[in-house]
Amino acid sequence: MTKLKGLTLLLLVIGLALMCSAAIFASSSKPAVSTRTIKPQVVLYTIYRGSHDGIGFAIGNLLALAGENQLQPEGPIYYVFLNNPKHVSREHWLTEIRIPLDKKALKLAGTLGEMTDVKSLPAMDMAVGVKPEGESNASPIYKAVYTWVFKQGYMVAGSWREVFLTNTMSGSYEQMKTEIMLPVYKISGNK
Repeated sequence: MTKLKGLTLLLLVIGLALMCSAAIFASSSKPAVSTRTIKPQVVLYTIYRGSHDGIGFAIGNLLALAGENQLQPEGPIYYVFLNNPKHVSREHWLTEIRIPLDKKALKLAGTLGEMTDVKSLPAMDMAVGVKPEGESNASPIYKAVYTWVFKQGYMVAGSWREVFLTNTMSGSYEQMKTEIMLPVYKISGNK
């Protein structure tokens, strides 16, 4: 009976070790990156300056402005990062907050103020990586997308954007699923 208990214990330990190894391997695997063409769109946007700790108020104001003008969002809110947070202090971060809208919103272009307006954006190719729910550090995803872009023969064509897909009302970045996107174009001669 003792040998059977010892063998059972040994098999249990081996099984746990294999499960732990699989979990470590899965968490250290690189995020998948792909390209996608984003169709032309019209957006209501505002420029926000400062740490993202207080960005909720700016988003609320932008949504209220859309509502006041009977504009219906046609996609998830997203950010475009206008400067690099590694080179600029938090109080000087510049972020463009965008809400995709119907083309009818263009009638308001040029009427909403200096830092808030409506504009039309052309179609663009994007390198895309996904930050899953439960992940609070998106740095590895940004790094994976950037590395992938150059390995695949693309050049960067604009600023980073992050599209918020789930749990946006939670206010917790960790709980949100997002797409991290970088506008790109293929270098001539590379396929």
